[in-house]
Amino acid sequence: MQYIIQDAVQDNWDEIIASLPGSHILQSWEWGQNKHISGWESDHKIWRDADDRVAAAAQVLTRSLSLKSIAVPLRIMYIPRGPILRDWRDPQLRSKIFTDLREFGLLKKSIFIKIDPEVEIGRGMPGENTADNSLVPDLVADLETSGWVASAEQVQFRNTMLIDLQPTEDELLANMKQKTRYNIRLAERRGVTIRPGYAEDLELLFNMYAETSIRDGFTIRNRDYYLSLWENFISAGMAEPLLAEVDGEPVAGLIIFRFGGRAWYMYGMSRDLHREKMPNYLLQWHAMVRARQAGCGSYNLWGAPDEFVESDPMWGVYRFKAGLGAEVLRFIGAWDLPINSFLYRSYTQLLPRILEIMRSRGEQETRSVMDAG
Repeated sequence: MQYIIQDAVQDNWDEIIASLPGSHILQSWEWGQNKHISGWESDHKIWRDADDRVAAAAQVLTRSLSLKSIAVPLRIMYIPRGPILRDWRDPQLRSKIFTDLREFGLLKKSIFIKIDPEVEIGRGMPGENTADNSLVPDLVADLETSGWVASAEQVQFRNTMLIDLQPTEDELLANMKQKTRYNIRLAERRGVTIRPGYAEDLELLFNMYAETSIRDGFTIRNRDYYLSLWENFISAGMAEPLLAEVDGEPVAGLIIFRFGGRAWYMYGMSRDLHREKMPNYLLQWHAMVRARQAGCGSYNLWGAPDEFVESDPMWGVYRFKAGLGAEVLRFIGAWDLPINSFLYRSYTQLLPRILEIMRSRGEQETRSVMDAG
């Protein structure tokens, strides 16, 4: 079958993405618009078959890098959680997309293009009753033949954990670990309450998020990025904050994103105050219930270890999410298509140093925000 590529506009972009299997919030029009704040441009491509049906789509983000030693701006391109295909098993469609992306990268004079589609390698921890995807060997062979290389930089989590929201609430509770159910009831007995968040709570949520990042040792962006992102998605009806309180005092929060019948837990924040009352357990249970009531069929807990060993930094996070009844999903990860091989090698060699500088600056900015607060 023959496929043609077209540019798309805002009018029906979200509808197109939501109609495809594996639709993702990071491919929504709103996500691309918010990335403009941090210097990214967005292009929207769709592929149609001979019957004029949408077979694939990709929101392509492009950013220019200005280096003092190089007069011409350098560009990198990224398709977060995409491209999204109606059928990844269609070799003609895969070939057409890989060819068109290369041509688009050349047109944009990009150093490389990065993709990280949600194509599953398998479900479950490796070696433990896993259901592996038979598509993967052929897809990887096609990627390598087309010049793609497995990327050392995973922008999104390579693996994640998913809760199926189709069962009843009683069944969802029954699927949890006994200790998790106990902690949910404990939080209720100890006076933890959950309420929806509003626009006036966003500043508070960011301050708690900054506190969490310092305590747990991860880097976050600046205040304006998050406040804009959260406000825009909440205004569009695509996100909802939840706050856990004890005697009216906020102690934890999260933001649920919803799109195409799916929900994501992308941002969680908590204080040291009243942690012994287990507010995060009750918070997650309410998030699951509200996502289910909103018509979402799944709840993505956004992140799992790269290696399922206790030494992995995310092992504790994994244990918490597994307690909620979540299943491990393992993806093929990020792949890069070098457009300019020399500059790509130079970029990847410099990248670790660039990221370290960015992390250091981010931590300093976060600490200054906390000190000012």
